[in-house]
Amino acid sequence: MLLVHPVNEVVRFIPVLIGSVLLGTNTGNPLWGLIALVAIVGFALTRWFTTAYRVGTTHVELRTGLIQRKKLSVPRSRIRSVDIEADLLHRILGLAVLAIGTGQHADSGEKFKLDALDAGVVPRLRAVLLAHTAGSPESTVEQQVPSLRKDLPVSGNAREIGHWRASWVRYAPLSLTGFAIIAPIVGLAFQYGFDQIVFSSDAVHSIEDGSGVLIGVAIAVLVVAIVVIVSLAACARYLTTYFKLRVLDNDRTLHLRHGLFTTRQITLDLARFRGATVNEPLLLRMAGAAELEAIMTGQSPRQKILPQAPRSAIERTLAELLAPRAVRRPGATNELSRAADSVDRAPQQEPTAGRAPRATVSTAALIAHGPVARRRRYLRALSPIAILAVVMLINSLAGEDFSPWWWLLPTFTALIATALAADRYRGLGHAVLPATDDSPAWLITRSGSLDRDRDCLEAPGIIGWTVRQSFWQRRSGIATVVAATAAGKKRYLVVDIPLDQAWELIESATPGRLGRR
Repeated sequence: MLLVHPVNEVVRFIPVLIGSVLLGTNTGNPLWGLIALVAIVGFALTRWFTTAYRVGTTHVELRTGLIQRKKLSVPRSRIRSVDIEADLLHRILGLAVLAIGTGQHADSGEKFKLDALDAGVVPRLRAVLLAHTAGSPESTVEQQVPSLRKDLPVSGNAREIGHWRASWVRYAPLSLTGFAIIAPIVGLAFQYGFDQIVFSSDAVHSIEDGSGVLIGVAIAVLVVAIVVIVSLAACARYLTTYFKLRVLDNDRTLHLRHGLFTTRQITLDLARFRGATVNEPLLLRMAGAAELEAIMTGQSPRQKILPQAPRSAIERTLAELLAPRAVRRPGATNELSRAADSVDRAPQQEPTAGRAPRATVSTAALIAHGPVARRRRYLRALSPIAILAVVMLINSLAGEDFSPWWWLLPTFTALIATALAADRYRGLGHAVLPATDDSPAWLITRSGSLDRDRDCLEAPGIIGWTVRQSFWQRRSGIATVVAATAAGKKRYLVVDIPLDQAWELIESATPGRLGRR
């Protein structure tokens, strides 16, 4: 802590240090920069003798702060996840950061985070904090703390259900993460006058004085350069974040480990697992890829399990994740590892017969929502374009003079909107799988086009239903069914379903919940 915190605080307060150096230079007193550096380092050093934590029999406590003393206390029974992270400096020093998740939103200053712990202590400490997930009696703190330095025993039935491949980096440019990285940098550069330097340069003036072909070539080169830079940024982020990702399942917890420079380990309590979401943005879907996210109570609504990956790998991990706990094969680790190694060339396979009851959740056929839902997709997509065309026609009849080329705008826009409406309807659907002896009922719903989600939700996790109808839905005899749950996105929608099917859906997913209407 005496090294990690000063370095982190100095990096955090770099703008303050730069300002103090500039102030000292302008006033002729270079000590201002040294004073600021000493103050920042001194503040960071105070964390060493003001921070302490204790793992009690019922609570985990953290005390920190010098001027403003802060004490956090978390009931051990409320711990839902343990997140372990180590950046490059922590790894060089043999340290790690352990964060406890309780399922409730907390500000950065209120999070229970133990920074700069001995990496040898962390695995056993994680096992102690998640001991209640095993269902065994918890020992006292006097018995647990002395054994923290022992190696964490590996469960014999831990199975690898997800395996990262370096070839998957080709899917990284198909998301918007690259734009998210580049946009703030470009915005900061423009804020400090980079745009004036560029637009006043001789190269720009020579293009402005040239022909239209030269301007078009310059724009095309600029677009290609932006796409290349954004793609490289997305690939770099993908590699550094998900390098050597492994997903392990021991029937009690789900363990994720990944990262190149900053390694991260996430342990999730499967007792709070309520389903999974397959995210299929348009570009990823066209490339035959998707993303997999877990639906957990008390966790982030977008708890990612697998990043951009081939659809076959997503389906295989999803089938294993949704398989019944009672019929899982404890010795399947080697088989799954071999399957993951050949994921790019192996065809998608149906789940094995031993796991069929719940594995079909991942590939269940969905029920279409009918012609009314189709018509609404087209009306929503084409109505604004029709209004624009009518306004242009009125202006033309009124004598407003504009180029006929402007009519290409609503024409091409209508073609794109028609294709988008057709794709939105193809992606609209739902299904309810009834309960079996070893599996609960499942609600599956899918919607969207540019950002399509297929949500698989355990019916016992649904705590309420809402049947919602707008004015136009009432006239068309359709409704939107909202399943409320404490997990994931909290609200899962079945959009534009015929009203008579809405009540049947609720009754089949949660029998007896409707009562008498």
